[in-house]
Amino acid sequence: MRVSNVTQRYDSGAGAGPVDVLKGVSLEVKRGESLAIIGPSGSGKSTLLNVIGTLDRATSGEVFLGGQDLSQLDDNQLASVRNQQIGFVFQAHFLLPQCSVMENVLVPTLAGEDGALRAGAPERAERLLKRVGLAERMTHRPGQLSGGERQRVAVVRALINQPQLLLADEPTGALDRASAEQLAQLLLELNREEGVTLIVVTHALDLAHKMGRVLELKDGTLAPVK
Repeated sequence: MRVSNVTQRYDSGAGAGPVDVLKGVSLEVKRGESLAIIGPSGSGKSTLLNVIGTLDRATSGEVFLGGQDLSQLDDNQLASVRNQQIGFVFQAHFLLPQCSVMENVLVPTLAGEDGALRAGAPERAERLLKRVGLAERMTHRPGQLSGGERQRVAVVRALINQPQLLLADEPTGALDRASAEQLAQLLLELNREEGVTLIVVTHALDLAHKMGRVLELKDGTLAPVK
């Protein structure tokens, strides 16, 4: 995954003129690497993650995934990339309350174009749910789970289509210390086992320093944390 000279500009309103939240950010993350991005509140960490994940288009610059320039794709093509190649985990789990754990995990496969991958999805979902300690929760609904369990379901859902890239935005922000520690360890283990590139945005320095590399976003630019 590579970001090249990305700028993100927003209109500040009230006639104050545009504000550059990201200022020519460049970043390269190797396949299977783990990276944390930290920085002050409002520094643009989530903005950068949304650009990397193609949830937002950058004002200028390019984002490459698997050698493909995502900035050249149309909205339908980007939707396919998000579904097939990128997994997302947010602070809020966004599980469907009316669906079981297994049904929630399988939702991303419904839009998939790979018939073989879709056919094997239930078996993969069951394996991953067992892997994260939810073997006895597959038929439960989100309201019957703890906060940590819901986040583990969200992680499995993010991995179900075997993405190249897993993006986690404050994944432990709503969890107690013990659940946060467990989830952090799980993310790293799955990063290694699945060979997925992991990028985590977080305020939690203990989580950040578990990653292979830590960068700080400050004043719109990225720099290594010493």
